[in-house]
Amino acid sequence: MYYNRKIALHTLGCKLNFSETSAIGRVLVENGFQKVEFGEVADYYIINTCSVTQNADKETRQIVRSALRTNPEAKVIVVGCYAQLKPEEIANIPGVNMVLGANEKFKINEYIEQLEEQEKPLVIAGDINDVNFYSDAYSYGERTRSFLKVQDGCDYFCSFCTIPLARGKSRSGTIEQTLQTARKVAQTGVKEIVLTGVNLGDFGKTSDGNGRTDENFYQLIQQLEKIEEVERWRISSIEPNLLTNDIISFVANSDKFMPHFHIPLQSGSDKILKLMRRKYLRKLYAERIQFIKKVMPQACIGADVIVGFPGETQEQFLETYDFINGLDVSYLHVFTYSERANTRALNIKPIVPQPDRKERNKMLRILSEKKRHKFYAEHLNTERKALFESENDSGIMYGFTDNYVKVAVPYNEQLVNTIQTVSLDKMSDFGYVNAICDVRHALYE
Repeated sequence: MYYNRKIALHTLGCKLNFSETSAIGRVLVENGFQKVEFGEVADYYIINTCSVTQNADKETRQIVRSALRTNPEAKVIVVGCYAQLKPEEIANIPGVNMVLGANEKFKINEYIEQLEEQEKPLVIAGDINDVNFYSDAYSYGERTRSFLKVQDGCDYFCSFCTIPLARGKSRSGTIEQTLQTARKVAQTGVKEIVLTGVNLGDFGKTSDGNGRTDENFYQLIQQLEKIEEVERWRISSIEPNLLTNDIISFVANSDKFMPHFHIPLQSGSDKILKLMRRKYLRKLYAERIQFIKKVMPQACIGADVIVGFPGETQEQFLETYDFINGLDVSYLHVFTYSERANTRALNIKPIVPQPDRKERNKMLRILSEKKRHKFYAEHLNTERKALFESENDSGIMYGFTDNYVKVAVPYNEQLVNTIQTVSLDKMSDFGYVNAICDVRHALYE
């Protein structure tokens, strides 16, 4: 046991990474380590990396330097997607002592003791095709919500994406195993659990990635809703071809699943979607949005979009812009295409110049703000249920309504991690809605 040894963890990337960082931290704490904040002095700094961002190398180097400025004698361990894809590259970053791949990161406790006798960086990253198990995970630390991992890996191999190379085949646990983990999360006192995964709607693949059970995501959410201790469930990003009308209808009639979907689009041009090797065309995407708004008019819908994909002409970008402009979506996550090693997109020509990529990104970000502003404005002078967070921002606290409108009220510690009925009063200039909460009524109802 490692009593009095301190660990600090830092996460780059997605909600799934946050859940896995928490799981890694819990394993180490259970074996005697003491967890501290990343900015504090620690004996081991663990960095969970991402391969999606263009600056993965730069970000990792910056975090390593930051850790060693805090404690030059510390050991630095790098895990995650970037670690699986480019382990030797990471090992050459000054200050890195250990690199663990996808199959090894959850066994960190078995490897950490090897650092004491190691002079050169230790790299343990096996072939991604050998990843044959599923490890559950959930984030813990923020009092209001938890990110619960229910699926890992992906079988889609979109032409721009390295995730299958970093995480392996699609796989998940059983519904019963997932329910057991969810009940553990419920015992932490969080009010909301966000379901997350690499390809969330593909839940039901066997843990070895070589087959399919008779379980699916629709069945999973039906069972999760029965857990009495959890007041709110939220579905994170889900592919449009896997978001069935049954799932949408279930959410529409649920008291616990929030009317909020995040559905990757990536492009509004069918030609570009085909080049991307996506599993749908724009017609299906539009149908999903229309059905959601038909059964849940007040639902919030987010979308991912990639600009500057190889071969994307200005006309095709404008096709995407016009398509999104005509969709009843609430906000966008806009990504500028960046080249990734070992992806099919590298063979697609012509390459879009960087200035064009930057300009297209700017246009869609402006459109996103217009969409968000319109969605928020539609809900002014209405009442919604909001879950309040713990941050005290100069006397202001924030919460999110069931349909993901960010609201602000005067800070009151007694409201933290409570769900309250608020009246959406007026728009602010800072990306939220000023709300009114009758505190006396809220605290004593």
